[in-house]
Amino acid sequence: MARSYVSEARRRVGPKRDRIRPIIGRLAEAHPDATIALRFRDPIELLVSVMLSAQTTDVTVNRVTESLFRKYRTPEDYLAVPLAELEADIRPTGTYRQKARNLRGAMMMLVEEYDREVPDRLAELVRLPGVGRKTANVVASERGATQGIVVDTHVRRLSQRLGLTRQDDPVKIERDLVRLVPRADWARFPHLLIWHGRRVCIARDPRCEDCVLVDLCPASRV
Repeated sequence: MARSYVSEARRRVGPKRDRIRPIIGRLAEAHPDATIALRFRDPIELLVSVMLSAQTTDVTVNRVTESLFRKYRTPEDYLAVPLAELEADIRPTGTYRQKARNLRGAMMMLVEEYDREVPDRLAELVRLPGVGRKTANVVASERGATQGIVVDTHVRRLSQRLGLTRQDDPVKIERDLVRLVPRADWARFPHLLIWHGRRVCIARDPRCEDCVLVDLCPASRV
């Protein structure tokens, strides 16, 4: 990271363990609607949506899946069409060739090894083609089987700005966060940071004057 706020945090706003509950509480009050933005109706659609969301926006994914989920309802549906047809159906999400191959590979594994059901354990989810730890964490968490904390670009950036971690690697950031965030908050904590990052703590122009965490954040410009 360009600048570490950890030592500054301890000096200016206190230890992170003293700040984490107020941070969560204030964000929850400020963003009561902070939930996943992807639209889905079942575990298959959840898995597909999260896989498609890599390197694109939730808005784009939702636009694509509106028609995609009318056409593809079961794992077998993704295997029944030519690969080129599936690629065309998901093309607006970007890197569509790789995503199509991963989708077919994941669906094949669901059929052959998981009785057509999406597993909810991280160790099983990450075996699926195209499913890394972040995707696995999202799928498990949204199914009520939270086993870690999702670390995307917003979570990474805000955790660093708040002095909650000095790490850059998502796995190491998650390791720091699970030691700090109460387990009962693991599922909602990423959503709170994501929505705060979109609405207030914007990457290039953070609106510190409107931030409910201004006195808890060592990166505050106020």
